[in-house]
Amino acid sequence: MAITTAPAPASASATEPEAPAARRLAGRRRLSPGRALAWVYLAVVVLITVFPFAWMLRTALSDNFALIQNPASLLPVDFTWGPFGRVLGLQSAADAQAEGGSGVSVNLGGFVVNSVIYAGVATLCQVFFATLAAYAFSRLQWKGRDLVFGILFSALMIPGILTLLPNFVTIKELGLLDSFAGLILPGALFSAFNIFFLRQFFLGMNSEIEEAAMLDGASRLRILFRITIPLASGPITTISILGFITYWNDYFWPLLVANDESVQPLTLALGVFKQSSPQAQPDWAGLMAAALLAALPMLLVFLVFGRRIVNSLGFSGVK
Repeated sequence: MAITTAPAPASASATEPEAPAARRLAGRRRLSPGRALAWVYLAVVVLITVFPFAWMLRTALSDNFALIQNPASLLPVDFTWGPFGRVLGLQSAADAQAEGGSGVSVNLGGFVVNSVIYAGVATLCQVFFATLAAYAFSRLQWKGRDLVFGILFSALMIPGILTLLPNFVTIKELGLLDSFAGLILPGALFSAFNIFFLRQFFLGMNSEIEEAAMLDGASRLRILFRITIPLASGPITTISILGFITYWNDYFWPLLVANDESVQPLTLALGVFKQSSPQAQPDWAGLMAAALLAALPMLLVFLVFGRRIVNSLGFSGVK
């Protein structure tokens, strides 16, 4: 005899899966005091972070003379693209002086090229030597390895300001002032953070592939450049981006050793632009326009690679 079962009511089967979803949706819509306080705190932090950039943009789009009459305005005062034209050398001397700016042209393009050379070469050298050192500390077995690494690692506890004077004296005695070599050499050969960062990654990597390559007769250098570095492309890219940003924003060291405009980076262009103004008051609109243009490349780099940087800082290795 066949046994049949009655189907469940359609209304019950339809409402049961929807009930948990409805409860979750109601929970999301319910705004607790703690959640409201968190949103208010987040909004305040975002406002504090964004406001300086908005103020810089407002100043850069204002007439320099008009700013004196209405300094508290949140919107551009007597809107003009003149400050950006002055910085880029697209505004005539008469128009620049009419808006309270300098009639002297600034070779902003030359400063950008200098910054690219300084930041690019210094980052390339620093990452290359840090990779070699990290591989030696993580893969090679030699007497006193851990002691030497501890001594190098202690450099992280030394403030950078303490090394400026010895580096300056060394560069001066070598006759490298006002040269790219004087700018690049002090920080290009050693970075304690980069060595530590890459060493930790190499220690977490599986060494079976390297051991197999050694059994096939591959040398250490071949293994490093053909196997290890490609596997470590993520962390290497991260420290390269962070290093490039650091060198691009560097100001104090170039100020000490680069007095010639032919080697000065973009950060020093702001000081040159300020000193070139014949007015009693600095060209604040032009200075803010130059500062925005100087920060724009690094802002774009962080927007494109920001997620990679954050993710790689917690990257422990390949298992």
